[in-house]
Amino acid sequence: MRFYGFLLCLPLVGSPVWAESPAVDAERAALEKWFESDTSEPPPVVINEGKLDFLATAPAGEALHHHQNKVKITAESLQEGWAQLEQCHDNLDQAAAMQITFRDGYIRDMKITEQRNIGKAWMEGFSLQLSKVGANARVCLQARTRALRIQDDGTYVLLNGPYMRKFLDGYYPMQVSMQIEYPADLLKVAAVTPAVQTGFSVQQQRGSVGFDALFAGELRTSIQFEAL
Repeated sequence: MRFYGFLLCLPLVGSPVWAESPAVDAERAALEKWFESDTSEPPPVVINEGKLDFLATAPAGEALHHHQNKVKITAESLQEGWAQLEQCHDNLDQAAAMQITFRDGYIRDMKITEQRNIGKAWMEGFSLQLSKVGANARVCLQARTRALRIQDDGTYVLLNGPYMRKFLDGYYPMQVSMQIEYPADLLKVAAVTPAVQTGFSVQQQRGSVGFDALFAGELRTSIQFEAL
């Protein structure tokens, strides 16, 4: 049997979802509706919703899918919402075909910068298409992403997720890393969600903030900034 999957990036996430039935289309539609709304709460009904479990250590003997994002916020980003993005995926699950999709209107200037153990990788509309994904596969891209939301109270927020690694009804461990560079003379970090805990660490210094997460299930994150 040949499996086909997609990595859903809305706008920054990479969520491995292996699909065999139309149920995944309904799940994806629910997630897209959540991102179009003004609420930070997840949709009330998501098919096969996964419980979030942070992990103290990675499972022995398993090469985890590692999704990595580097985002650069500039002074111009505070006016228009667009930021620079570098995104890599390591240890992708093997599949005959896979795609990394982005929301229409929230990504531009995409280009592939690196690939390994992938038969073919190409841009198609607002997606990155992959075929013949082998063991120890890696793919990286650069783009501009409209990821920064400007709030009515003058604060800014980056909402990311849901990150997930899913096969049929089960959720499997994965690692997500985020690094954000921002103008320290214009912004300060106000809050990071979820809170620091086992399996979710936060790193901060002047002009940068990031997190590293090891988990199974569905992870959503937010980083809020205040203007100086």
